[in-house]
Amino acid sequence: MIGAICGDIIGSVHEGAGTKTEDFPLFVPGCRFTDDTVLTVAVAAKMLGEGGYVDLFHRYYHAYPHVGYGGTFADWARRRLRRPYNSWGNGAAMRVSPIGMALNALDEVLAEARRSAEVTHDHPEGIRGAQATAAAVFLARTGCTKDAMRDEIERRFGYSLSGRLDAIRADYAFDISCQGSVPQSIIAFLESDSYEDTLRNTISLGGDADTMAAIAGGIAEAYYGSVPEPIQARALALLDPPLRAVVEKFMTQFGN
Repeated sequence: MIGAICGDIIGSVHEGAGTKTEDFPLFVPGCRFTDDTVLTVAVAAKMLGEGGYVDLFHRYYHAYPHVGYGGTFADWARRRLRRPYNSWGNGAAMRVSPIGMALNALDEVLAEARRSAEVTHDHPEGIRGAQATAAAVFLARTGCTKDAMRDEIERRFGYSLSGRLDAIRADYAFDISCQGSVPQSIIAFLESDSYEDTLRNTISLGGDADTMAAIAGGIAEAYYGSVPEPIQARALALLDPPLRAVVEKFMTQFGN
């Protein structure tokens, strides 16, 4: 999950900037954690047995109300609603990486990813995006090759992962839908040769940078075995003590 959090923080300054290059400093003074990190930590707290999804999402929203949530989620959480709102947005996918890290069977991962998504994002595309991301994290963590992962995600979820980044980048624009950002994030990981390269690939598409880097970063952490210590340390230093405590507890229990 720290891979997703680092991706969010590094991508935060590229949100809406239309960055189309891989040549940028990883950390600049404006880097910060956003709703992607907060809700990823909320899912991690669920995996640690600290409550149910709806109550945790409400609790974390009210603890961190000004970190860039989408308007519909913010209204849902602010009013402490308990019914989903049929979203197909990539918020379901950005927060799901702890599930792929914590569980030990693909069927369990897919079922839990569905549960994590459908409390808000109960549209089929929202659920598909969450499940595909969690599955990719799980497959990466359990030694799946990139070719086998591509085949499995395409077969199971119907995403096309055959495109090349250079071709995608030329016309790609900001897209908050799962169907318009999850496949591209996975492709950015598949074309990478390291964790850092994954983030550079993803952000260089010029899309929903922090969320896509969170999605791809969670997969990359699982595949490459860790996040480089300098990157991880810089990101952890930007979290406040309550968020950092959950992250560190999760990493201790489920590995990093």
